[in-house]
This record gives sequence, C-alpha cells and structure tokens, in this order.
Amino acid sequence: MGGVDVQNGETSCSFLLQQLQQIWDEVGETDEDRDKMLLQIDQECLDVYNGKVDQAVKSRAHLLQALADAKVEFSRLLSALGEKTYDGIPEKNSGSIKEQLAAIAPALKKLWKQKDERVKEFLDVQSQIEKIGSEIAGTSEQVESPKVDESDLSLKKLDEFHAQLQELQKEKSERLHQVLDFVSIIHDLCAVLGIDFFSTVTEVHPSLNDSTGVQSKSISNDTLSSLARTVLALEEDKKQRLQKLQELATQLIDLWNLMDTTEEEQSLFDHVTCNIAASVDEVSIPGALALDLIEQAEVEVERLDQLKASRMKEIAFKKQAVLEEIFACAHIEIDSEAAQNKIMALIDSGNTEPAELLADMDNQIVKAKEEADSRKEILDKVEKWMASCEEESWLEDYNRDQNRYNASRGAHLNLKRAEKARILVGKIPALVDSLIAKTRAWEQDRDTTFTYDGVPLLAMLDEYMMLRQDREEEKRRLRDQKKFHEQIKEQETPFGSTPSAARPLGTKKVVGPGANGSGNRRLSLNSHQNGSRSTTKDGKRDHSRTVAPVNYVAISKDDADSHISGTEHIPSTP
Repeated sequence: MGGVDVQNGETSCSFLLQQLQQIWDEVGETDEDRDKMLLQIDQECLDVYNGKVDQAVKSRAHLLQALADAKVEFSRLLSALGEKTYDGIPEKNSGSIKEQLAAIAPALKKLWKQKDERVKEFLDVQSQIEKIGSEIAGTSEQVESPKVDESDLSLKKLDEFHAQLQELQKEKSERLHQVLDFVSIIHDLCAVLGIDFFSTVTEVHPSLNDSTGVQSKSISNDTLSSLARTVLALEEDKKQRLQKLQELATQLIDLWNLMDTTEEEQSLFDHVTCNIAASVDEVSIPGALALDLIEQAEVEVERLDQLKASRMKEIAFKKQAVLEEIFACAHIEIDSEAAQNKIMALIDSGNTEPAELLADMDNQIVKAKEEADSRKEILDKVEKWMASCEEESWLEDYNRDQNRYNASRGAHLNLKRAEKARILVGKIPALVDSLIAKTRAWEQDRDTTFTYDGVPLLAMLDEYMMLRQDREEEKRRLRDQKKFHEQIKEQETPFGSTPSAARPLGTKKVVGPGANGSGNRRLSLNSHQNGSRSTTKDGKRDHSRTVAPVNYVAISKDDADSHISGTEHIPSTP
C-alpha cells in the first residue's frame, strides 16, 4: 500500500477503498457492517464537500461584497474629487471576481492617495481662512483645526476656498496698512505732544509695539476702532494744546510789546511764538506741544504780568517822549507837563488798563505821525523861507559894510555868498505866496489853524510881508531924500557954499524868523499891538486886527542913525 503511487484524488479513493476491502476481508467484517461503514464514509465525504461548498459560497459572497464596496468607494471617491471618469478601469464587468478586484484595486489606491492630498490642500486653505478670520474677529487665541468636508473635495470647491482666502488676505493686507498708518500717526502725534509712544500704542494692543513682526500685529475690528479713537483723542489734545500755546504766545508778544522787551529776551521763547499762526497740521516738530513747554510759557506770562504793573509808568513815559519828539519835529506845541501828570494819574488810579492806556498812546502816536506827514510839505517850505530870510539879513549887513570890497582875507568868499544870497532873496516873494496858498488849503481841509511852534503861520507870513513892504517904502523915502539933498547941493554950489548933507535915517532891517538873538526859530506875535495884519480862520486877511512881533523883527538903532553912502548898494525889492 505504501508503494502505490497516487496519481489523483479518484485513484487515491479507489485505492484506499481497495485497502479497506482487503482489511475487512482479513478481519471478516460482515456485509452489513461493511455497508454501514461505507455509508458512514459517504456521509462524511458529503459533509466535507458541503462544508467546502458553504465556505466557497461565503468566500464568493465576501469577494462580491468587496467588489461592490470597491466599486461604491470608487464611485464615491470620483464624486468627492469631482471626477466623472477614471482612465484604466474597464467599463464592462468581465473576468472573475478576483480579476475584477485586482483591476480596480490600483485605481482605488491612486484615488485614496489623491483624496489624502486633496484633503491636505483643503485643510491648509481652510486653516488659513480660519486663522485670518480669527485675526479679523480678534479671536486668534481660540483657533481650532478646521473640519474638512470629504464629501466634496472637488477642484471647484477648492478654488472657492482659495478665492475666499485671497479676499481675506486682501482684507488683512488693507487692515494691516490701516493699522500701520494709525500707528505712524500716533507716533507722530506722541512726538509732537511729548507723550510716550510705546505705552500709548501697547495700551491699544500689546502686539503693536515695534518688537513684534508686521504680520503678527492685531488687525481686529476692536484694534482698528481703538486706534481710531486714540488718534482722535490725540488730535483733539494737539488742537487744544496748540490753541493754548497760541494764546500764551499772543500774551507773550503783547507783554513784550507793552514792556519793550529786547529781542534777545524774546528769542528765548522762539519755540513758543513760532507756531502763533500755524494750523494744527503744520505743527510737526517733536516736542512742539509738550506739556513742559506750555508750562514754561505759562510761567513766563505770569512773570511778565506781575512785572508789567511796575514798568507801565516807564513805558508810558517813553511813549510820551516819542509823541513829544514827533510834535517837536513837526513844530507843534503841547503841554508836556500836563500830559505826564495825566499819565501818572491814570496809572495810579487803576481805573484804566495799562494795555488800553498804551494802546491809546500808540493811537496818539499814529495820529501825530499822520499830522506831521500832512505838515511836512509846508514845514519844508517854512525851513526854506527861514533860511532865505537869514541870507537876506546877512546880505543887508554885507551891503552896509563899506569895507566889503577891500582885499581882506575871505572877501571873495563873502562876494560869492552875496551873489547866491541875492538869488535866494529874489525868490522869497514867490516862496511866501506859495507857502500862504498851501497853508490856507491845509487849514480849509482840516478846519483848523496851522501853527508853527504855537504861532499861526499865516500871521507870521503876513507880518513878514508887511515889514518887507515897510522896508521898501523906507528905501524909497531914503532915495527921495537923497535926491532932494543932491538938488539942494547943485543949487547952492554957484554961491560957493557947500552945506553938509542931512544925515538920513537908515533903512529898516527886516530880520527873518530865525534871526533873533536867542537863535530860536519860533515866532511869537502880539495880537494887541498895532501896525500888523493877521488872518481870519477862513484864510482871509483881517486888516482890523494888527499884530507886532516880539522877538521876530529887530530894528537896529545904529541903522536908524547911520548915513547911506551915495555909492552904497541898496538891495532891490525881491
């Protein structure tokens, strides 16, 4: 038995059955026992086959289920990935179950890998979206990992997430620029106001200090709103401080002007006054509106305000001196002592603000300058007239000098001066007429009298013209007297007698308004003395009133008793 070569299962069973028959024969088993044992063997074989069939059925069912599941998974993956078809998968169901499973397995493996990669892409883009969204919402600390919807992993859905991410990134960039702009504005405002920038900006959000990166700065709505409020508060503070500083600068300038403060002292506060007319946007220098600077200006204003009262009299008297100088140059008489007493009384009484008093004096100075300007043209002509009168007086003295032609030292200079003096004297009548016309026009425009050192100018001019006319009449009288004596002399010559000529009176000397003994050019008239003419308020000459000079005209007694030489030159009437 052991040497039998079993070729297949059937032969083996037959061989074994033969062996069993031989054994039974040797043992002597009955046919009935043999039949029972054969039936038992058939039943046992049938049970084995049934078990195998059942197992094969289960295996087939399992493979069919696996194939079905694979096909469902394949369809699900294609749907999730948004794919309609997949290359490499037979469209028809052909081959055994295992062959079909073997055909779909690689495609499933690729789809699973593609799904994993797609899930990672979705997870990445959704994570970024969640992160930026939380940054905008201000809840970045509670960011959780996003859940990916694996039922839709299509490229279309992924593109939608990418588009959403781009919008959020754009919004983040815009918000970041807003934050940086706000931070820059706050930095500049803090610099101008002298405020600590670091503490101010970190009070809004800790991430806004310079040590953190740009991308790490908070861009939430709360941060932007807080930054905007901070900027508005700082701008309002800047506006109020600038207004306060400008008020202080104005007070400083007023006090400086009031107290005639030197430019050197004023320069110490140039950093305060330089912004007196600046707008809020124009003030950008660091520390320009710092609190300590404003306090410094306040202290200086208070110091000057206390000093102001003690210096008002000194300043007021300086302005009064300026006013008196203007009047003196314009030859306008004022009562200086009364003006100073009035200033003292006003300051001591305390009823008048020093600034108002000085402003009133400034107005008086302005009006005085305007008055002086209006008189300038007339005063220039008066000066010219007085100079001409002085030359006229000198010329008369020169003409009476019998030694004027001697070859003495300086005689040629006097001769040249006499020639120029005759030209000036010849222009005096026209100059006086022009001066009278302009003076009358001035008086009519202002309805007041033009005075020169307290004396009405028209009265001075009238008196001068009257005295000049009297001098001309005196010259004519002397010439007539001279002719009369010459005729008597001619008549008496044949009889041999030569009587001495009567000594004629000298000509009256008309002295100009500046030729009195004191050298003062002021003219004073005595309105109660006869022999002169005056002018009325409307500029017409009043012959009913007469005035005579007190120190304006001087007539030499020696001239009244002196002889006039027949060869002496008598100046012609100008």
